[in-house]
Amino acid sequence: MAIKFILPDGEDTDIVAHSYNGFPVSTPEDFLSFLKAVGAKDPQVLASFLATHPAAKAFIDAPKPTPLSFATEAFYGVDAFRFINAAGVEQYGRYRIEPVAGQAHLSASEAAQRAPNFLSQDLAERLKVAPAEFRLLVQLPAAGDPILDGSAAWAEDRPVLEIGTLTLHALAPQASQQPLFFTPLNLVSGVASSEDPLLVARTRAYRISLERRSKSAVARD
Repeated sequence: MAIKFILPDGEDTDIVAHSYNGFPVSTPEDFLSFLKAVGAKDPQVLASFLATHPAAKAFIDAPKPTPLSFATEAFYGVDAFRFINAAGVEQYGRYRIEPVAGQAHLSASEAAQRAPNFLSQDLAERLKVAPAEFRLLVQLPAAGDPILDGSAAWAEDRPVLEIGTLTLHALAPQASQQPLFFTPLNLVSGVASSEDPLLVARTRAYRISLERRSKSAVARD
């Protein structure tokens, strides 16, 4: 899930999250190696990588059921940020986004019977009945929790603060949709980056992705 907040003064800020609590690796270099191992023709290449990267093995082995709806999936920010109050006191935290309707997923057999674009169709139909709502949360670490390692999820018993509710009322008409650039480093005063190396790498990768998608759209037109 990528969210862009347009603030009253015209400034904007983003939150980027995904549906797995954690990340396969902790550095950009290891992520490149992970992708190459996943794409290798020889399965032993991936097996060797996973043998020395337990977080990547946990990611591969973790269940990834298809959500019943976009409105019933939870999303997790990979990296920690520094939240700074008016007195200059800093607190690390990670974003979480949880559906107000609760999490719900399909079995493998149920998912196999759905159309490829059923999630988009479901969301459009749901919004005709009621808005889709999500709780915007920040999870706080305990002493000793890794701050700069996006591959290490913090324990579920860590404090979680609710900072707002996201409400989706309608989908933008197809004709009005436009390419947008989302990056976890598009921040505002009071929220600062940590030194997690994935943050810079993600921003660079997302920018390249936008450029390539924009060129593809022009080529199709």
